[in-house]
Amino acid sequence: MKIICIGRNYSDHARELNSSIPENPIFFLKPDSALVIRNRPFFYPDFSSDVHHEIEVVIKINRLGRSINAVFASKYYSEIALGVDFTARDLQAECISKGLPWEIAKGFDYSAPVSKFFPVSMFRDIHNLSFSLELNDRRVQTGNTAEMIFSFEQIIAWVSRFMTLKTGDLIFSGTPAGIGPVRVGDRLTAFMEDMKVMDFSVK
Repeated sequence: MKIICIGRNYSDHARELNSSIPENPIFFLKPDSALVIRNRPFFYPDFSSDVHHEIEVVIKINRLGRSINAVFASKYYSEIALGVDFTARDLQAECISKGLPWEIAKGFDYSAPVSKFFPVSMFRDIHNLSFSLELNDRRVQTGNTAEMIFSFEQIIAWVSRFMTLKTGDLIFSGTPAGIGPVRVGDRLTAFMEDMKVMDFSVK
């Protein structure tokens, strides 16, 4: 199982990072050891002092596919969830400044908590789906999939040009603006439309 993450897929997030708007989806991978399920705690790593939250809509691939045409890409997922892409921002900045890959800042253990998955059919329009994240009961991120630069189908088509997608692979589709640090003792709750789907603590 692969965890594929899309970077800079919301214009407001790209602006808050002082980054350019990408011409094609930017993606990176997390290992399966990053996955956290069932609202288990996120354990703050000892190698960073600046870990940030990034709330994202996640889709689960439901069949094998390679070089998938965007026209048919909707057939390759039928469930969605929310996930948090935890990022060690201090390590990422150091790696970027040295021109190094930054997997250590994104792919560390427990860096990808994911909610329960829900059938796409539950929602009126997953391409116009609101979601949000609260930190200690304060709203910190709000997004809508209508604001994505690249749709789920465009992402699937692009990623599958370079690597085969397999059943069970997860795709984090990018985060809106509002990223920020978490601390030990914090509580994070995430909502898809008005439905609370994540509620976990930082330890």
